[in-house]
Amino acid sequence: MSSIETQFIPKSQHPIVEAIKAFRQSWAGMLGLILLLLVILFSVAGPFIYAVDPFEIIWAPLTAPGVVANAPFGTDHLGRDVLAGLVYGGQATLFVGLTAGFLTITIGILVGAMAGYYGGGVDEILMRITEFFQVLPALLFAMVLVTLFTPSIYVVSAAIGIVSWPTTARLTRAEFLRIKNLEYVKAAQSIGARDNRIIWRVVLPNSLAPLIVSATLTIGVAILFEAGLSYLGLGDPNAFSWGMMIGAGREYILDAWWLVTLPGIMIFLTVLGFSLIGDGLNDAFNPRLRER
Repeated sequence: MSSIETQFIPKSQHPIVEAIKAFRQSWAGMLGLILLLLVILFSVAGPFIYAVDPFEIIWAPLTAPGVVANAPFGTDHLGRDVLAGLVYGGQATLFVGLTAGFLTITIGILVGAMAGYYGGGVDEILMRITEFFQVLPALLFAMVLVTLFTPSIYVVSAAIGIVSWPTTARLTRAEFLRIKNLEYVKAAQSIGARDNRIIWRVVLPNSLAPLIVSATLTIGVAILFEAGLSYLGLGDPNAFSWGMMIGAGREYILDAWWLVTLPGIMIFLTVLGFSLIGDGLNDAFNPRLRER
């Protein structure tokens, strides 16, 4: 083949580059990314712009939004600034979501990778443990774990991660069962590569696409989980979070709608952002969807 002919043959790009280009073409993924960036900017930069202590009582309780200038979003039942609670609450909510999501993915990948790669008795034991955690009522189990220890933002994150990993473990196991019998894995085994190297350097990188999509959805679920625990009074009393704001304002919802509605909107936008990013990543990593 001449050099002139080869110039007209399109060069294949790295799968990651192709996935990024496909993600940029996904309206759902880009919308989710914009929403999430706005929430992060609001939570990270907000305290520097609006430096008000969310625990400080600044005005009369249950003041409606727009009544006083120093409390544009109103006050709660104790007279604390709702806007300050939204700004600082985002940090705690995102911390719980990211920490619990990381713990969920870590445990799920470890269990699923061992079960899927080794199979046999190892798979049987690990899957029975996974089923045990999967049949337990997740919210009730998390409530028990938080109650056994002093409620804190770290305990809540750990409790959510401990009860949420079975789905990730099953997904990882399915991917390892599919990939471990492929030719390049057999080739790595034939040259004497160790199991640890094959698991973490060969099989896992080729299983990351569905796991990355699952991770984005897991973070959103963890944020909703934290809101549920805080609504039941099991959140960290020393950390302002959107879930804690909803839990504290639930008794006044008929008289002060903003106490539940505003943090609820923030939770909705954040979870929606992660969900849309997950949809965009699914389209980007799925070749069949890219061809449509």
